[in-house]
Amino acid sequence: MHVITLLNEKGGVGKTTLATHLAAGLAVSGLRVVLIDADPQGHATLAFGLKKEAGLLNLLINEWDFDEVLRVPDPANYQLQDRPLSGAFYIIPSDTGTRAIPGAMEDVTLLATRLQEIANDIDVVVFDTPPTPSLLHSSIYLATDGIIYPTECESFSMDGLAMSINRRQNFDPLRLQINRHPIEIVGIVPNKYERNTVLHAEHLKVLLKAFGDQVWFPIAKRTSWREAAAARKMIWTIGPQSKAASDAIKMVNRTVEKIKSWQTRS
Repeated sequence: MHVITLLNEKGGVGKTTLATHLAAGLAVSGLRVVLIDADPQGHATLAFGLKKEAGLLNLLINEWDFDEVLRVPDPANYQLQDRPLSGAFYIIPSDTGTRAIPGAMEDVTLLATRLQEIANDIDVVVFDTPPTPSLLHSSIYLATDGIIYPTECESFSMDGLAMSINRRQNFDPLRLQINRHPIEIVGIVPNKYERNTVLHAEHLKVLLKAFGDQVWFPIAKRTSWREAAAARKMIWTIGPQSKAASDAIKMVNRTVEKIKSWQTRS
């Protein structure tokens, strides 16, 4: 099992949009996937038409079993047209109760320990995270194999990216103590990219200079992303031939290649 987290300490960069599409896309690709909504706003939960619940709180603090907190979204909300669903997809929902987790969690390794319970049954866990760092973030860091950093090509978003990358490195010594390898940067995704904007072009150059091949292709800002969110569906279900759907599928395929490289290494 591999754990991938979408993270940036700047809000509004599209973490939830990319996390939901990545998790659903990996399931469509044939993997067994759990999307964990770790944001008290619960928008990753809403994205599939599910109701907000204290799923993560019940798992970590109230000691519920996984079968009590896992929810199965309607495949019609994320399945590719004319493509049978060969994977499996589950969501652990969130609501405002998630805010109570940091104050109630005594063991920062608890999340990593609980995830081991499903390691033989699940291929990939994807985390959607809130922007504000907390003890819950620390627990997610210790459970994570790799991070995807969405960022807008804007000053504040890139500052959030820098802070997030620096914070990741702080957890490597503790991870080594619990026999976990350092967290990998899976990719840095320039999101909501405006191709005709000089500022975005210049900031993309800065990213490429600093991080090279770790920077993925830009995902353009398009109205269809908002339309998909309003419909509680993934972008490829409402516009399978759209450029936005193509961008999302490219992101999924690149992540699949990373997962395959991890499997080969192990």
